[in-house]
Parts: sequence; structure tokens; C-alpha cells
Amino acid sequence: MFVSIEGVDGCGKSTQVRLLAEYLSSLGREVVATREPGGTELGERVRELVLNGPEMAAWAEAALFAASRAEHATEVIRPALARGADVVCDRFIDSSLAYQGIARGLGVEAVLELNLAAVQGLLPDRTFLLLVDPLVAAQRAGRAGDRIEREDESFRTSVDAAYRELAERFPGRIVVIEGGGPTKEGAELVCGELQLAS
Repeated sequence: MFVSIEGVDGCGKSTQVRLLAEYLSSLGREVVATREPGGTELGERVRELVLNGPEMAAWAEAALFAASRAEHATEVIRPALARGADVVCDRFIDSSLAYQGIARGLGVEAVLELNLAAVQGLLPDRTFLLLVDPLVAAQRAGRAGDRIEREDESFRTSVDAAYRELAERFPGRIVVIEGGGPTKEGAELVCGELQLAS
């Protein structure tokens, strides 16, 4: 099973990835918890460049994320799935669709085409979208943040709207979880949805 968890910065993705991985491990399953950009040596270098490097064109940003994702899919995700492990990923393709495709105006179809080519068609079985008010998420982050987290309020609002649009566009794969409640409650909803899907 390949699961991704998505949402605006500060929505609680990393916590939900950890809780889901712990839950699946408690069932005796092998679990690979990973993140994007990252998960490989190349991916971590891309992460540093994209998040803490210089300003860059939107397509350069999209291409770097896709390059990291290609390596991640080849070196980590596909081998894990092939040996029967579950993969829980903090962000995947939907991040690029939301941030670059919609919020930066590159177009969902163009960014989707780039990424599907990079990962050879690999998509999560389920994507959980944590919806949190962008202002609340920004307050939760509570730090200067990286290059993307430092974007203004209008960009964060655009990303939130973009994720909501993706949820409507891909309802068979994206499951919306209201992320404003207690962390444990969100984790229970995620685990409950996976039991329904199994």
C-alpha cells in the first residue's frame, strides 16, 4: 500500500505520517516512512536547493521537484512496494500539482504530465489531504521557514484553494481530513479510512 499525506505547510502532515507508520507497524507490517523532497541522497540535496537556495523560475522549481521524485520512486518507493512493504510519504505528486501547477500557474495537466513521466505513472493508492485554515497553519509553523514557507498570505491561500480543487478533481484517490481538530482524532480518521479501503 502506498499512502501520501498532503496539505499546506503547518497542517500537521509529518505528525500524521509518523502516527500512521506507527499504526501500520503495530499490525506487524513493514513500513517505509519517507518525505518529499527527500528520501534519497539526491532528493535531500534537491530539498536543500529548492527550499533554501536562491529564487528560481516556477518551471525550474517544478523540474527540480520532479527530478527528486523520479529518484525517490526508483530507489525507495517501488522497491519497498515490490517486497510487500507499506509506504507512507509526506507529500508526493499532489504537492507539485497544488504549488506549481495551480498556485504558480503552470497548469495542472502540464505539471501532472511532467511528474507522471518522472515516476513512470506511479500514484499513491490513497492520498490524505489535511485541510487547515492557511492562517492557522502559518501560525503553527511559527518560524521564518524555508523559501516556500516565506511566501505571502495570498500564496498560502492559493495553495489551500489548489488542494481543495484537487480533492474535487480526484475524489477516488484523495480523502479529505479536516486538520483543525486534535491530532489523535485526525489519525483515527486516517486509519479508519484505510480499514474501509482494505
